[in-house]
Amino acid sequence: MPATDITQLSNEEASFLNPYLPESAQTQTQPSITAHKSPSLPFVTLTYACSLDGMIALAPGVRTPLSGPQTKSMTHYLRLKHDAILVGAGTAVADAPSLNCRYPGAGLGEQPRPVVVDPSRRWVVEGSAVARLAAASKGKEPWVVSCGGDGVGAVKVVSVQGISKGGMEWEEIFRALKAEGVDSVMIEGGATVINALLARPHLVDSVIVTIAPTWLGQGGLAASPAGVEDGGQRVNAASLRETSWKQFGADAVLCGKPTA
Repeated sequence: MPATDITQLSNEEASFLNPYLPESAQTQTQPSITAHKSPSLPFVTLTYACSLDGMIALAPGVRTPLSGPQTKSMTHYLRLKHDAILVGAGTAVADAPSLNCRYPGAGLGEQPRPVVVDPSRRWVVEGSAVARLAAASKGKEPWVVSCGGDGVGAVKVVSVQGISKGGMEWEEIFRALKAEGVDSVMIEGGATVINALLARPHLVDSVIVTIAPTWLGQGGLAASPAGVEDGGQRVNAASLRETSWKQFGADAVLCGKPTA
């Protein structure tokens, strides 16, 4: 997508989002709605786009654009306000995302750090969109979060012993990133990552969801945490409080704070 397609948000749009962003992104006149949970963890924003039936893709591994022009610009504004963007290896492989910020005026110093959680080391960094942008000084070098081992060329590996091919210990991942100087992380997907963190609200500071005016239909890939039972009865798996809604073009944007 050409850089000119990313436009500056209006003051009203930015003011709507800012209370849900890391403290470093706040203005003096806009106190944060979100109270950060722990000094040993980064501020975590979970953000994704979904359809009216809660789907984020037509099928696993199928790239499914949902955001309109205004919410694409919003995404790049959010990237500007975080130290890092994190995705899982499945998203890095299937979508080949750029994981940089094309918001107007954003230079190399304002770029977020691309982080790919890849316990199996299946994402090929060399030749990826992320690597090409870093080589052109349009983004930062990516980091790979894995369970040990050497980096690939100049790519840094953040080693977390609590993750394996069978699962990910998200608190340990976030602690490791914080120890590397990452104070805020924007989570962009994919479904495995989103659903895992929706089920761990104590690790997430804010949720920002774009809802596109379309249905993807049955068989799509849903943003939905695992079911929860209490006393043998199904109960709500996750919820938000202190919510706000705003229209961005044809899309609706929901911001909220997870109920831990």
